[in-house]
Amino acid sequence: MKMVTAALVALTLVSTIPALAQDGRMNFFITSAGPGDGANLGGLEGADQQCTDLAYAAGLGDDLLWRAYLSTIARSGMSAVNARDRIGSGPWYNYAGAMIARDVTHLHSEDVNLTKETQLNERGSIVNGRGDSPNMHDILTGSNLDGTSYGGGEGYTNCDNWTSNGEGSTRVGHHDRTGGGENPESWNSAHNSRGCSQENLQATGGNGFYYCFGLPDEQSDVEPGLPRE
Repeated sequence: MKMVTAALVALTLVSTIPALAQDGRMNFFITSAGPGDGANLGGLEGADQQCTDLAYAAGLGDDLLWRAYLSTIARSGMSAVNARDRIGSGPWYNYAGAMIARDVTHLHSEDVNLTKETQLNERGSIVNGRGDSPNMHDILTGSNLDGTSYGGGEGYTNCDNWTSNGEGSTRVGHHDRTGGGENPESWNSAHNSRGCSQENLQATGGNGFYYCFGLPDEQSDVEPGLPRE
């Protein structure tokens, strides 16, 4: 009897996990936590590692190469990095198995399947948006609407390309596709942050979260786009 009960429990647990998550096809999520140091993510390498750690901790995507959807700006002899060039060619699915985009062009189009309800974190939970308490809809990207590096204006540092929690600012998107800024309905380029500290990110409706995309083996030769001198 105990063996039968254990088998039924195991079967129940397995059945609650989305099929696409089980076979590794879940390859997109919003981070449920950042390093806690504002926009200081340890650069692109640190951000990629956080994506990997969160995915592995959730038991998902251990056969994928995880990349953060983040751009950097050109400075001090380093070339700019475009977020769109780091994430492979798609298609991308969320935790629930819904396709969010077929390819890079679809991802940056008006009909992309990105809403508050489809942009889940790595554990399948909906991230707080505008109207929730606290609001955490500002998602770090450093990117233009098309996923290229956002040059910004005077004083814009992209938080020293994800290595600073001090002065400067970075570009953020609204995962719930609503709010203020120049492009309030944009998931990746709504407005600039007030600053780079955790407190400043939270004050404008964020929490230092960002997007993670998983590349399968056949796309693993895509360069990570780490800035080089």
